[in-house]
Amino acid sequence: MGRIMAIDYGKVRTGLAVTDPVRIIATALTTVETPALLPYLKDYCAREEVDLFVVGEAKRMDGSPSESMQYIEPFVAELRKTFPDKEVARIDERFTSKMAFQTMIDSGLKKKDRRNKGMVDQIAATIMLQDFLKREK
Repeated sequence: MGRIMAIDYGKVRTGLAVTDPVRIIATALTTVETPALLPYLKDYCAREEVDLFVVGEAKRMDGSPSESMQYIEPFVAELRKTFPDKEVARIDERFTSKMAFQTMIDSGLKKKDRRNKGMVDQIAATIMLQDFLKREK
């Protein structure tokens, strides 16, 4: 059984999280500059078995697509083309960045450390992955 990878896609940088091989625990992996994302994913998938990508769907409060979807949809198409043997699932990512920031506050990170947007992206991807795992059970 391969890992599940969550992708919190952003125009500038993208947060990644993965499960352990038996899909029990979601862990923040890294933040990648978005232009380098596909090469990073190819390299990672050459080293680790990944069966499924979970990509966030950016939505407004009313459920309609947000402006970020104009960047996410072409990425998802390219992801499917690059990895035709891997499943791609979508998950609502509303509030994950706010939840990630609150997690940083709750964990006692200093204000200076909370400015690290890459860390916010990683935590948001982890929250998305945890939500996906809960739904799958």
